[in-house]
Amino acid sequence: MQQNEKQNKPQAQKQPGQTKSTQQQKSAQGANTSVIRSKKGAQQPKAQKRAKQDALKVAFLGGLNEVGKNLTVYEYKGERIAVDCGLAFPDADAPGIDLIIPDFSWLEQNYETLKGIIITHGHEDHIGGLAYLLKRINAPVYATKLTLGLIRGKLKEHKMLDRVKLNEVRARDTFQIGGFTIEPIHVNHSIPDAVAFAITCGAGTVIQTGDFKIDTTPIDGDMIDLARFAHYGKKGVLALLSDSTNAERAGFTMSERKVGESFEALFRKAANKRLIVATFSSNVHRVQQIIDAAVSSGRKVALMGRSMENFVNIALELGYLRAPEGILIPLEWLNRFTPEQLVIITTGSQGEPMSALTRMAFSDHRRVEISPRDCVIISATPIPGNEKTVGRVVNELLKLGADVVYEKMYDVHVSGHACAEELKILMGLTKPRYFIPVHGEQKHLMKHAQLALSMGIDPNNIMIADNGIMLELTNRAMKVGEPVPAGSVYVDGYGVGDVGSAVIRDRKHLAQEGMVIVTVCVDTHTGQLLAGPDIQSKGFVYVKESGDLLEEARQHAIAVVENFPARSKRDTNALKGKLREDISGLMYQRTRRSPLIVPVVLEGA
Repeated sequence: MQQNEKQNKPQAQKQPGQTKSTQQQKSAQGANTSVIRSKKGAQQPKAQKRAKQDALKVAFLGGLNEVGKNLTVYEYKGERIAVDCGLAFPDADAPGIDLIIPDFSWLEQNYETLKGIIITHGHEDHIGGLAYLLKRINAPVYATKLTLGLIRGKLKEHKMLDRVKLNEVRARDTFQIGGFTIEPIHVNHSIPDAVAFAITCGAGTVIQTGDFKIDTTPIDGDMIDLARFAHYGKKGVLALLSDSTNAERAGFTMSERKVGESFEALFRKAANKRLIVATFSSNVHRVQQIIDAAVSSGRKVALMGRSMENFVNIALELGYLRAPEGILIPLEWLNRFTPEQLVIITTGSQGEPMSALTRMAFSDHRRVEISPRDCVIISATPIPGNEKTVGRVVNELLKLGADVVYEKMYDVHVSGHACAEELKILMGLTKPRYFIPVHGEQKHLMKHAQLALSMGIDPNNIMIADNGIMLELTNRAMKVGEPVPAGSVYVDGYGVGDVGSAVIRDRKHLAQEGMVIVTVCVDTHTGQLLAGPDIQSKGFVYVKESGDLLEEARQHAIAVVENFPARSKRDTNALKGKLREDISGLMYQRTRRSPLIVPVVLEGA
């Protein structure tokens, strides 16, 4: 089994920085959405001779050793296509950051080579970074109907809908992008219209699964198209890039229908209570089953949360969600119905601080007040790292007297990702020459690689890659090529890439140790102290109880100014450095803490 050794590992830009374009953007291509029709009769590119000369290059700009930020780029004979362009949500290591997107600098360097962007499905970790990329490189986008509807909404928010060429594709209908022939293959996932892609060029066919599971009884009645995977397996698959999220879980993922059965039972059990169901807004199948259970129990449904309303409205408009006339009511009508007549579908299943469910739990919601007449169902599993925030919300709901149901109590959530046996089935059908696990942390990728070994794949043909790795694939060998930049870019408010490692380091320092501001005013010519020093503490010590310490710091600052070398009297930067060094040493000596020291030197005459 190949694992990227240190000598092959790219010096990826792990610390975020500003992404700068080195080329002008391509001209706009119009806003009309076209539909890619079937080209089943199109001749596939021949690979026999070309495969010996031209390698298919696969570069990973995100999605490996992390959850989110998925972006894979294929390059063949100077032409590139990108698969997905997602975002990641920040954790405690990125305080104040709104979103994290991939570093697009490598793509921008030769922007004209990017011939198109193909999208597997409409989740944020696969489409959330797309608008930011399209602001830099105007390339056509190819996606299925629902995914395209969600993308259109994002482009509208960014005021760039009229600049991008959107192309609707359908499962089993092949289409061409430059020298690549691409076939979408229908898969089951927790959002409708998800597809894998069979990507064919002169070097062979690569299959990238996107997120998938094998559901034999899906809500929409359309099972994963295993026949097409087997079709390509018979023809020959050069490489398989497969979803690793649930590789550690044995067996099979439960069908989404199991959740519907649980909803029916819970709705009957809570017949005299108002039902509040928290789930992911993108899980259209889950929302459909909640609506179905509400209909069968004679309840009205209200939507809460902006993303929930947006997703449901798009799904209703495009026909992916069905709701009988009059079943959906606006929030303003909640007081018109008794608790047992209502179901509220809300966001906040991950305990997000500003979500509707969290505000309800802390009695901070202007329309909904939790009481013992409520039954709250959290229909989601906490994302790793969110367990404490979800637990806090559950505890607050229980304090208010509500009944709370979550995954470990009933089958109110199933994963949208394949477990071990399903992953092995896909490997068995596709029979790839090379296997590359994707979409997951290191432990997921490693476990998936072990599954591939158990399926008889040559260990020399298995690659556990990392962001920044570029692989070169031919029918003779798979090798690691030149690394590419693959860091993270922070989105903070309207700023994209203007917050880097130094700012994040200061923010973490402030959060952990606090800050001391030292302000002095010195004579422009002589460097003598004119006013101050003024010492302020923010988040370090309580000023009223630390007067002696702050006075000592003030005396140290006076000594620094008075003893500063005469030849450096006017060197404010050097004076700031000396103040920072001296006061920092004092604070550590007295408190064993290291606050951020911010010296401010004003000049007067």
